Amino acid sequence: MPSLPFDVSPLDVIGDDSDFVHLDYAASAPCVRAAADAVQDLLPRYGSVHRGTGVRSQTSTLAYELARDVVAEFVGARPDDTVIFTRNTTDALNLLARALPPATTTVHFDGEHHANLLPWPNPLRLPAPSSPDEAVTALKLALDGLSGPAVFTVTGASNVTGEVWPVRELADVARSYGVRVIVDAAQLAPHVPVDLDDLGADYLAFSGHKLYAPFGAGVLAGRADWLDAAEPYLAGGGASAAVGDRPGDLTWATGAPRHEGGTPNLLGAVALAAVCEALTTVGRPELRDHEQRLLARLRDGLSRVPGATEVSLFGPDHPRVGIVSLALTGHDPAEVARRLGREHGIGVRAGQFCAHPLVRRLSGTGRTGACDDGVPGLLRISFGLGSTEADIDRVLEALTAVLGTVRT
Repeated sequence: MPSLPFDVSPLDVIGDDSDFVHLDYAASAPCVRAAADAVQDLLPRYGSVHRGTGVRSQTSTLAYELARDVVAEFVGARPDDTVIFTRNTTDALNLLARALPPATTTVHFDGEHHANLLPWPNPLRLPAPSSPDEAVTALKLALDGLSGPAVFTVTGASNVTGEVWPVRELADVARSYGVRVIVDAAQLAPHVPVDLDDLGADYLAFSGHKLYAPFGAGVLAGRADWLDAAEPYLAGGGASAAVGDRPGDLTWATGAPRHEGGTPNLLGAVALAAVCEALTTVGRPELRDHEQRLLARLRDGLSRVPGATEVSLFGPDHPRVGIVSLALTGHDPAEVARRLGREHGIGVRAGQFCAHPLVRRLSGTGRTGACDDGVPGLLRISFGLGSTEADIDRVLEALTAVLGTVRT
């Protein structure tokens, strides 16, 4: 990373990748120094979390609950919000889906990642809009036609196009109808600050493995009432406050422990909190400016690569994070990705990115109505901390070379 006017060493990407360029951050970001150091520091003192009286247990409990506090600050959690550690964003959204009151309708667009498309009961799925204004209008019309309880769930940034969705505008519409708002921040949190109130969100979910802490932890943060009223996500130790002698004679815990049954992922939580803390103590505007310069360099270069067309919902000028997907006319994206890896040492992603309805729409196949596993998909390039101008130039040169020789 070029020199910046502050110390970014806690966010240095670890590993020796001098001969390999990783440009698949949207799937899993590399580990940064802050996460690795936090785990390494805790390992000699690692023990069980909660209830133990030994020094290892008490040290681990303190580290786990401190991690919760750090994450709460990172997302702007309010005093009555709950922060629950999960496995990832998918796990967090499935947990919340099970906690919705009975007969709640879930409104969402079909441009969502499957994690925010599939778990919801009573879904009302809207076609992905072609502009932010169209999204707002479509949501108003949908909510006008509803009776009964509802929630609205939306991605913060698309894992396919990188486009930042108009979350606040959509949230304002939803809240005017008394509808709670859920934000999938898996692709947003690694790139820009996230705050529940700023987003107008009641709930927010994200993953550690996309936030440079690949140790199996995710987060669900938001209002406590539905979560405290719901059956525990995992029935077992920790979720239970008291268990009697007969089946059904029990009292469930409240707060985060209610949905964190079993031994929690202490190392994952601590690693994730370490990255959250590092991101809040460095100059995020400068990091974003650096990323946007790389993004502009990539998009400008791609505009001159024959056979590669950038896809988008909202048009070329809409704000986005460091994700670009390409339709490859006359080429198989999977074979192009394989060639980039084998011959040029560049890791990208090809396929439908767990967003099948959206990719079918954007890939130009015209297959927008049916489930079709034969859609070739797109080629995705994604980057973040540790990415450089040299990485961007290398993938542009390699892609130009590959597209000149590989055809379906």
